[in-house]
Amino acid sequence: MFTELSSLRAVIVDDHEMVRQALAAFLQDSHRIKIVGQASDASSALDIIDRTIPDVVVLDYGIPKGGALRVIEELVTRTYTTRILVLTVHDSSHYAVKTLEAGAHGFMVKSSAIKELADAIDVLCKGETYITPHLLGDVLSHMRDPKRNRVGLAALSDREMQMLRHLGEGMSLSQIARELHISPSSASTYRTRLLEKLNLKTTADAIRFSLEHRIATSQMCTRWCPSYSKQKSTERTGPTRLVFAQPQTGT
Repeated sequence: MFTELSSLRAVIVDDHEMVRQALAAFLQDSHRIKIVGQASDASSALDIIDRTIPDVVVLDYGIPKGGALRVIEELVTRTYTTRILVLTVHDSSHYAVKTLEAGAHGFMVKSSAIKELADAIDVLCKGETYITPHLLGDVLSHMRDPKRNRVGLAALSDREMQMLRHLGEGMSLSQIARELHISPSSASTYRTRLLEKLNLKTTADAIRFSLEHRIATSQMCTRWCPSYSKQKSTERTGPTRLVFAQPQTGT
């Protein structure tokens, strides 16, 4: 494993160009990490990774065309030594558990200070695992629990978790099928399974559950859950996408 960040080659994957450019600038300017490629979705990410075989991939969870899980699942079948750091706006241990069990080497919430990104990459490239500190206890607790004993959210498969998130975002089954590169019948099966595991009856129940457990944001569900949105409109709660900020110096 590498011990110097300046010797690393990295690929950055995020569907927001401004985020990619900001991360690339920080890593190149502050730590001299060589950015060998950037991608905006899962398909282009896999193409670039196959061509460049980087030391580390900084991978947004919610990218189009299959999400981070598709990229992780593909990469674990390769013989690459590429380390995978997942970034997400979802401040939830459930996402961390799913990505780590799928094969990622690190999980970081985007509301963290940008300096933490370099620290996380440093940890990964020493052969260790990085988890956003405030989620660490919950993640370890979930991962110690055998899968057969898990209930609720912890019992969902990777695909079921993706299905729950997309339902909460107001997507139809056909839209979700296209996004996950699966058939509509498979999408319907995943929806049925997650409803059973969460003891829910309808898609509306799943949408409400997704919002209440911060799997999806309420802003994306107004037209599907008007009563929920009205209820939440008077509350100053809910996940917010924060922008990385340069840490102040001299303090």
